[in-house]
Amino acid sequence: MSVTSQTEALLRAHDPYARPVEEVLADLESAPQGLSVSAAEKRLVAYGPNRLAVPRPKNPVVRFLSHFNDVLIYVLLAAAVLKSIFGDWIDASVIFAVAVINAVIGFLQEGRAEKALDGIRRMLSLHAYVRRDGVWVDVEAEALVPGDIVRVKSGDKVPADVRLIEATTLRVEESALTGESVPTAKKTSPVRADLGIGDRHSMLYSGTIVTTGRGIGVVTATGVDTEIGRIQSMLTGVQSLATPLTRQLDSFGKKITLLILGVAAIMLVIGRLLHDQNANDLLSAAIGFAVAAIPEGLPALVTITLALGVQQMAKRRAIVRKLTAVETLGSVTTVCSDKTGTLTRNEMTVRSAVTRAAHYHVTGIGYKPVGTVSVDDEPVTLDTRPDLTELVTVFALCNDARVTEEDGHWRVVGEPTEGALRALALKTNFDSASWKRIAVIPFESDNKFMVTLDKDPAGKVHILLKGAPGEVLQRSSLQLGADGNPEPIDAAFWDTCVDDLSAQGLRVLAAARGAAVDGMVELNIEDIGNGMLFLGVVGIVDPPRPEAITAIATMQAAGIRVKMITGDHAGTARAISREMGITHDANARVITGAELQAMSQDQLIRIVREVDVFARTSPEHKLRIVKALQAHKEVVAMTGDGVNDAPALTRSDVGVAMGIKGTEATKEAADIVLADDNFATIERAIEEGRRIRDNLQKSIVFLLPTTAAQSLVILVAVLFGFTLPLQPAQILWVNLITAITLALALAYEPAEPGIMLRQPRKPGGSLISQAYLGRILWVAVLISGATIAVFFLELFVGSSLAQAQTTAVTMLTLSQAAFLFNSRFLHASSLKFAVLRGNPAIWISTGALLTLQLVFVYTPFMNLWFRSTPIGVREWGYTLGLSAAIFLFVELGKAIERVQSRRQK
Repeated sequence: MSVTSQTEALLRAHDPYARPVEEVLADLESAPQGLSVSAAEKRLVAYGPNRLAVPRPKNPVVRFLSHFNDVLIYVLLAAAVLKSIFGDWIDASVIFAVAVINAVIGFLQEGRAEKALDGIRRMLSLHAYVRRDGVWVDVEAEALVPGDIVRVKSGDKVPADVRLIEATTLRVEESALTGESVPTAKKTSPVRADLGIGDRHSMLYSGTIVTTGRGIGVVTATGVDTEIGRIQSMLTGVQSLATPLTRQLDSFGKKITLLILGVAAIMLVIGRLLHDQNANDLLSAAIGFAVAAIPEGLPALVTITLALGVQQMAKRRAIVRKLTAVETLGSVTTVCSDKTGTLTRNEMTVRSAVTRAAHYHVTGIGYKPVGTVSVDDEPVTLDTRPDLTELVTVFALCNDARVTEEDGHWRVVGEPTEGALRALALKTNFDSASWKRIAVIPFESDNKFMVTLDKDPAGKVHILLKGAPGEVLQRSSLQLGADGNPEPIDAAFWDTCVDDLSAQGLRVLAAARGAAVDGMVELNIEDIGNGMLFLGVVGIVDPPRPEAITAIATMQAAGIRVKMITGDHAGTARAISREMGITHDANARVITGAELQAMSQDQLIRIVREVDVFARTSPEHKLRIVKALQAHKEVVAMTGDGVNDAPALTRSDVGVAMGIKGTEATKEAADIVLADDNFATIERAIEEGRRIRDNLQKSIVFLLPTTAAQSLVILVAVLFGFTLPLQPAQILWVNLITAITLALALAYEPAEPGIMLRQPRKPGGSLISQAYLGRILWVAVLISGATIAVFFLELFVGSSLAQAQTTAVTMLTLSQAAFLFNSRFLHASSLKFAVLRGNPAIWISTGALLTLQLVFVYTPFMNLWFRSTPIGVREWGYTLGLSAAIFLFVELGKAIERVQSRRQK
């Protein structure tokens, strides 16, 4: 078979699940007896090994240097060069170190996609059972080729994409690909070509796990051509978007650079033309202005604030893998969540049991055998309810699962649905030990029921039937009546009951029993005719996490839209979304994968904000939904646990993976990993992200006016032609001590009241909103004006230039300390007792600042280095008084802001 003909065969077989097995085998030039060894070797050369591609790694040096390609880093490096020009090698080294640290952090965080691809590759099977030359052999999975005949059994990992030829009670766990909460029953008959992965019952996909049964099939795709290989290709092609913070920092860096260069040029022109100042002095003043104006502490401030946020997130069970994700969480406007295991517990639970006598409500969640069975809120027991006893008996005995306790956690061994039935039996204290199983007909996807032959404690043999309601009803002619006696079956009643339970998102199973012939030891399908006694039904659900319901309500109050994107069926998704509070309309629109497939991206963009539930979705659908939301400038957080979620997690603004049940590929693609798989943790993480976003905003609102005030002092001096009130080295000193003390104190601020009652920040906003520009200018004028006034006052009373400049530096330092207390509350007044408590870091940093300033003023070596000199009590007294006045004037400005804000509303 030539390479060309092989490729054509694959193209013909691109929908193998939709065509008869005979056609697929013919297209692949294969047969049920398998390939010969020589044919397999030739195909291996043509197709290549059955493994996923390993991307060529980027040059690590180039990767590292790319992290310096940022406008703000350029400004940072320029500041270091300018400080080197002044001979301040210590400060220059510190700034260079900050730039390098930022690059190292980015370098270490990069490569998440590569690690995610490694996680996908680890999902593949290592071995496969294949028929070669008519003999079953165990081979390396990498040696599989299209056309090979393979077999799988319970516990096996599927080694390639396989079209089934034979299937015996075969069920496969596909949640990593589909997100569906229960294993999928497999069969050999074709399905429609337009169905999604979760409905292709005739296919097995590479990396999924066989839970029960066995099967034989023909390999239709290997390596990169498999479904999981296609997801890897999607992940490779997905580009992570810049976070709101990185976009804002980049924009701010460009603007501040242009502003500084423009003002410095104006200073040179005015100083030379109007005041005829010396060119060297003018150049020195311009450089001093630039040094003062560049907020060189901003990158370090952002990095440290986010790093502190990472520690706080970890305490709240959210492990942050990408630093900027901390801030992005605080800007989230939409959360797209998987259902199974995130919004729900991924633990099937019996919620309702219905007999002809009563409708029973069952409490308890998951497989833990704790809960009650009640009628009209009155608990009941098997002793008083023979109809319930009959129902529980069948579900407990016609059952191959068991529930066990490990380290305080209850889990199921076997099918999750059967685990729920076993937990029901334990809740009702049913004793199955006295019964003995004689024979069994396992569940078959074609029959949709399971039958057992059991002997009761008295030695009587019974046929017990459990399965889909339609199948069990079809085999029943009688029902257990309300009086406990058999009566003709009321099919209409049970059809209505099943419809009502299904509408609630419950999976419905029915039970029946029949009489067995004395001495019966074998069981055949023919033994189950249509004379069974119908006992009732149960409704089973993967229950919502109660804390997730509360978290969704909190998010909605915070203006955050929650959307469910699941692999489950539309009816189940709609019912769970109502119970979770995501939707409130019983007829809320649910978009299915098939509908999404038929939509163009423009059509999806038009409706995506109005639809909150998406069902039967594929990896491409999730990716398209995220892109459609981002087209509306939404900041999207995407949760997931399966490899099918990895591309969407990479594309989203914040990818959130489940730490317990999530695949390694998903964790590596994510920005944040939840240690407890709990949706409520996302809500707490968003709250923490908002707190950090607020604190970052506070820090920036504090840093910019103080930086602007220092540059304004020099600008005014040059424009009006008087002596500089501050030496460039003294400005560097103020920058240094405020950066390592005051600015960082705001990173520890607790969350302000009502933080989760606010609407999200509008996407695409600037680093500093318009509301704060006036405050920045007002504070800069106050601080610079006080500094210049103190300088001239000291010269007026006869102080030396060194004393005047030292007093000016002290004024600048103390006024910044006063403004720190203003900045603790962005909007609310700081004229309250709360400003003095709640954040010990404020007092620690203020104490450190005063200590450093005392060293600056009174130690001889500092007097030598910075041209400072000791000052007296008088200077300290009135600078402290002016600082208090600045605090009050800033509060006056904030009060005016609040009045204007109320008028605008």
